[in-house]
Amino acid sequence: MSRNWRKLELEHKAATEAHQAAAVLSAELHLSEQLDAYRSLSWSGADRPVPTLHLDDVSAIPFLVDIAGVEEYQHRARVRAGDGDFFAASTPAAAGYEDYCQKALAMGAPTMLIAEPGDNKLAVADACSQGPAYAQLLDGARASGGLTIHPYMGIEDVWQLGAKLSNESGGDLEIIAPPPPVTWIANDKQSFSRLVELVLGDGWLVETHTTTDPDAMARSLRLLAMRHDRVGLKRTRCASAMGNCVYDRAEIAGLGDDEIRAVVEAFLERTEWPEGEEVLAVAWENTDISPSTQLWIPPHGQGQPVLEGIYEQILVGPEKMFLGSRPSGLPAPVNETLARSALEVAAGLQSLGYVGRCSFDHLVIGDPNGEFRAVFVECNGRWGGTSTPMSLLDRLLPDGPRPAYRAQDFVDDRLVGVPLDDILARVGDALFRTDRPGGRYIFYNVGPLAGSGKLDVIAIGETQEAAEQAMTEELPALLFG
Repeated sequence: MSRNWRKLELEHKAATEAHQAAAVLSAELHLSEQLDAYRSLSWSGADRPVPTLHLDDVSAIPFLVDIAGVEEYQHRARVRAGDGDFFAASTPAAAGYEDYCQKALAMGAPTMLIAEPGDNKLAVADACSQGPAYAQLLDGARASGGLTIHPYMGIEDVWQLGAKLSNESGGDLEIIAPPPPVTWIANDKQSFSRLVELVLGDGWLVETHTTTDPDAMARSLRLLAMRHDRVGLKRTRCASAMGNCVYDRAEIAGLGDDEIRAVVEAFLERTEWPEGEEVLAVAWENTDISPSTQLWIPPHGQGQPVLEGIYEQILVGPEKMFLGSRPSGLPAPVNETLARSALEVAAGLQSLGYVGRCSFDHLVIGDPNGEFRAVFVECNGRWGGTSTPMSLLDRLLPDGPRPAYRAQDFVDDRLVGVPLDDILARVGDALFRTDRPGGRYIFYNVGPLAGSGKLDVIAIGETQEAAEQAMTEELPALLFG
């Protein structure tokens, strides 16, 4: 189910102008020629009577291997799957999780494929292209006359899997994701910034210098530190702030040229920078307000992008690492500004060939109750830590407005090795179930429990304050007494 935030749509003129602006970027990148190879598998937008393969392959995003239990994140695909579908992972599901999904959450009984990985356990799409998992997919596509693939992200391995299945099954294959050239326009911070500038004009980005050599990066840091209290370096294709480093003005201002160069080189070494790749030197704005806009984008010509929600991101640490999210409680003028600008940029992406799940991260600078400025930080051209719980909640509670809730990673060393069934028992009647009212906790992504004591939780409340209390006070009390 897709919910339209306040049923907001772009005026025809604004949508047309966004398409025209995006056409400039398309021409700059010779995009049309790049997309020819992918057109036969592109999503039609139709609801087809064939199985869907859901898979969460995060292998193309740098440094996720540093996140505890990340190989278990593949099982987030389960919350999108239902009867007749497939979902794939290279690790087994946590004991009790499938029973919980079927009995407590009534999410059907899809077929789980255990894909045999190579050296990279995160490369699920590649693992699905061989062995027993591929044989099951091929049989399913032949029996049904086709297959839809709905991935975490439209990377090349996903499209190669689709092409192989299409060729060998003779069935009609479609992929609910943008083709790789468009996937990387969205997920590359520099390419996305160019799109924002073309669609919205000046003033919608923080001050940014794009450079490709360490000396230029050092000069950019010094220049930015003359004007801003904090500055940062960013790799262009990382997620969850894994490719960011933040510096106070005082750290940079007192350094000589060689010393700043050493700071830059330390960052490049830590982030395994490929020589010649673009790096962003940015003003690190002094704000803790970092909302995200969540969108669903149909194929171009089949309706406008849908804004499904605006969220406040819960971020921790100086690099602003993502922990979780809650529905936006920001003032109406802020939400309206975020909504309209997001829809315009999404319309630009749509005209480039983007389809499916997408979100934008923003900053709100200034006084949200007075004079403020909203800027874009990056695009998440994929499923993520806000869209997954939002969509899961919409699936479980399809009627009426979306309830107040908080969704986040819940991590505690006391949960390491605790079976899921024990956690469900501790929560007791507070566990959400579709067959009875009153429950307020939903669990998913439970695989990291075994090694890291981590799982993802949605806490529902009658009010946002109640949802916050349920997560931060009541859940620990239920789990640990």
